[in-house]
Amino acid sequence: MKAVGKEVTIIMVEDDEGHARLIEKNVRRAGVHNEIIPFTNGTDALDYVLGKDRSGKVSEDRYLLILLDLNLPDMSGTDILDQIKSNSHTRRLPVVILTTTDDEREIQRCYDLGANVYITKPVDYDNFANAIRQLGLFFSVMQIP
Repeated sequence: MKAVGKEVTIIMVEDDEGHARLIEKNVRRAGVHNEIIPFTNGTDALDYVLGKDRSGKVSEDRYLLILLDLNLPDMSGTDILDQIKSNSHTRRLPVVILTTTDDEREIQRCYDLGANVYITKPVDYDNFANAIRQLGLFFSVMQIP
């Protein structure tokens, strides 16, 4: 996956280790070999994406795609999404929500905040693996501005 000829780094914010391994395995199985940087909490992910000063300048020339769980131990994924999408340096970064939350209001809120894709993680392992495989195929043909 490339953006304007440059490699895209996938930022995965997922606190469930089993889900994180499954996501990475199926993204790889779909032929996407970009670097994946995992984070298990929102604070560390925001430190990476926005910088410790939260200015966002650290990501000014980065090509990132963010996979974001909404249920994290230290903050909500919607707070992370809001901070990324309201920052002038990171607002165009594609954010894919990957969560077990299927509440219609929560889905709409994420889209209102600027989420690009919202995927509900099926609780069933096989269906979850299939959804992530399809996501990997989507990444393999996706262009990031």
